[in-house]
Amino acid sequence: MSKTPDLGPVPRRITVETEQVRSLIGQQLPQWAGLPVRPVAEGGWDNRTFHLGSDMLVRLPSAAEYAQAVDKEHRWLPEFAPRLPLPIPVPLAKGGPGAGYPYAWSVYRWLDGDTARVDRIADPVRFAGDVAGFLAALRDVDPADGPRPGVHNWYRGGTLRTYDGLARGALADLEGRIDTALAREIWTCALDARWDGTESWFHGDVAEGNLLLDGGQLAAVIDFGTCGVGDPSCDLAVAWTLLTAEGRQVFRERLSVGAADWARGRGWALWKTLSTYASACADGDEAEAADSRRVLGEIFSDYAAGDGPGAAAAGR
Repeated sequence: MSKTPDLGPVPRRITVETEQVRSLIGQQLPQWAGLPVRPVAEGGWDNRTFHLGSDMLVRLPSAAEYAQAVDKEHRWLPEFAPRLPLPIPVPLAKGGPGAGYPYAWSVYRWLDGDTARVDRIADPVRFAGDVAGFLAALRDVDPADGPRPGVHNWYRGGTLRTYDGLARGALADLEGRIDTALAREIWTCALDARWDGTESWFHGDVAEGNLLLDGGQLAAVIDFGTCGVGDPSCDLAVAWTLLTAEGRQVFRERLSVGAADWARGRGWALWKTLSTYASACADGDEAEAADSRRVLGEIFSDYAAGDGPGAAAAGR
């Protein structure tokens, strides 16, 4: 990209009440009007999510920016599903504004599983290989007509410089809590790492809440709201947020990731972790802060043992 995109203002998120969802179903999808509706525990940030009966869910964007992903998901998820090695959500129906709710929304089949927290993963090396295999299959889908980075996915797949202000603001807030000099060095290395311009599909948010486990093994991947076509290094962030050092090696080898791509992926993990840590400190959320420190430890140790900034900048 020749110009760094502007993320714009923070989305104005809305609440959605259970009774609104019942009304939307009754008005627009009467075949399911008699089914019970109840909120999903930890139902997400970008969307308000509700159980519909025993085996479906209703997914309602929480802001106008997030609603841009609805048509994209209905267009592409049915194409992805038969080409991927794990179950993903496939939309069953689409609704529109009504009952005081202003955006398009979707009904999906419910995919069961536990979110992939570090302490729930049975075999970290197998998990790393399974995540890599899923991403490799996604990258193999023809990217020709896919959506490029934009507000619909907060410029995932585009330049890391979009997030430079957020990263540097968080670094200022974390002065005295972490090694900010090292973090700035890693961030600069990521910004300078070249992309060869080869576009592919990416998920955009390969995080614990979107990876589901069954018996400690990867069983499904959900929430494709940030998917798109562009630089897939954003999907590498999981290497530091959820994988062990041994798992990272397997993950990197399976995807054949070079030094520059690895550096950019580490940058995606770094800016998000810095922002999360700074917010956790401001809010007094010690559990979130502790997890951020864990991830930063993985990032710092990997960088110390890795290719170095010269190799990343050269694209080796």
